[in-house]
Amino acid sequence: MNYQEAIDFMFNSLPMYQRVGKAAYKANLDNTLALDEHFCHPHKTFKTIHVAGTNGKGSVSHSLAAILQSAGYKTGLYTSPHLVDFRERIRVDGKMITENYICDFINNNTDIIGRLKPSFFEMSVALAFNYFHDMKVDVAVIEVGMGGRLDSTNIITPELSVITNIGYDHTQFLGNTLPLIAGEKAGIIKHNVPVVIGETHPETKDVFVAKAKEQESPISFADKEIKVEKIKVTDNHKYAEYLINGTESIKFDLFGEYQTKNLATIIEATKVLKTRGFAISDNYISEALQNVKGLTGLHGRWEILAEEPLTICDTGHNVDGLSYVTTQLKAIRCQKLHIVLGFVNDKDVEHVMPLFPKNAKYYFTNAEIPRAMPANEVKAYGEKFGLEGEIYANVPSAYESAKKNASSDDAIFIGGSTFIVGDYFKHYGFQ
Repeated sequence: MNYQEAIDFMFNSLPMYQRVGKAAYKANLDNTLALDEHFCHPHKTFKTIHVAGTNGKGSVSHSLAAILQSAGYKTGLYTSPHLVDFRERIRVDGKMITENYICDFINNNTDIIGRLKPSFFEMSVALAFNYFHDMKVDVAVIEVGMGGRLDSTNIITPELSVITNIGYDHTQFLGNTLPLIAGEKAGIIKHNVPVVIGETHPETKDVFVAKAKEQESPISFADKEIKVEKIKVTDNHKYAEYLINGTESIKFDLFGEYQTKNLATIIEATKVLKTRGFAISDNYISEALQNVKGLTGLHGRWEILAEEPLTICDTGHNVDGLSYVTTQLKAIRCQKLHIVLGFVNDKDVEHVMPLFPKNAKYYFTNAEIPRAMPANEVKAYGEKFGLEGEIYANVPSAYESAKKNASSDDAIFIGGSTFIVGDYFKHYGFQ
C-alpha cells in the first residue's frame, strides 16, 4: 500500500470514533495490551507525560511539548483528532510522522491487524508509540483520546499526569454526572506519579483527591497555585500578554479567553516537571509560549484567519468549551457578526445553541463526515433558540457566502465542531 491506500485502509477498515461515533468505542484495553505485547512495549523506552480533560487538553499538550522542545529534549507529541492530515496526530519536535513510516507500519503488520481487528484509535496509539521508540525521543506528551481509565493511551506510566478540567462531554460513555466523568478521567493517575488538576470544582475535587491518595500520588490544583490574568492582545494578533501571580508577565500565542485556565495548568505542570528532574529554565518557558503554534503545528484555537473582515475559527465543541467561545464572540466589536456553524450528531446541541448570540447571521452547515449533524437539523435547533440563517451543503459554500455578505467592518466565525474547522482548513489550507 502507498500512503493514500494505507490511510484509506485505516479510515475505512478500522472503526474510527471521529467518523462513526459509538460503533468504534471499545470499553476495554484488550486490543491495546495485545498490540503493546506484540510490539515489545515500545512506550517503556521513553518518558511520557499524560494529559486528560474535557477541554483544553490539546492546548496544554502542545504547550508542554513546545516547552520541552525549547529546553532541548527530543519530544514526541500524540494528539487527536487531526484537522486535515492524519500525520498531525504524531509529531517529533513539531515535525509530522513521515508517510513512508505509516506505509511500512501498515504493510508490515497486516497479520496482527487482521487478527485483532483493532479500532482506528488503538492502531494509531500503537503506531505513535512505535514511532517515538524508533525516533529515540527523550519524552513524549500523550493526549488522552476520550475519558482516561479505558483510553488506549492509558498503558503508560508517565512522569506526570495532567487533568485539565471536567465538563459534560461523551456522557454516553463516561457517565452523566461530573463525579462519574471525573472518575473516568482520574483513571490516568498512577502509583506515586504526581498529578496536576487544572480546575478545582466542588463536585469533582474529592474524586481526584481520593484517587491520588489511593495511588499515593502527589496532587496539586493549578488554579489554586497559579493566578493568571489576561492583560491584552497585541494589535497584530500575534500573542496575548498574561500576568502570572500578579507579578510576572508572560506572552502566549494562544489567546482565547479559556487560555487563562490552560496557562495556569501549563505553568503548574512545568513546575512539577522540574521536581522530576527536567531541566526547564524560565527562558525556555518564555520562548516556547510565544511560539507554541510554530513549534508544534497547533491550529484552530481562537485562530485569526483574516483581518478584514476579522475571521476567526475555534474547535470548541461542547457546553463548557463553547461557553468561553461565545462569550468572546459577543465581545467582538463589529458591525455584523456572521457565524458558520455545524455540529456532530452526538453533541448536546440543545444546551449549546442558547449560548450563541441572537443578533448574528448564521450559515448552518455540516462537516463531510458520517457523524455530522445534517445542516437542516442544525438550522432547526438554531431556529428554536431564535438564531436566523440559511442552510449550506458544506463548509466552503457557507464560508464563501459569509465572506460575500460581510463588509470589512464585520466579523466571521467558523466553528461548533472540530470537523467544521477541519473542513475549512482542508479547503483553504493553514495560514
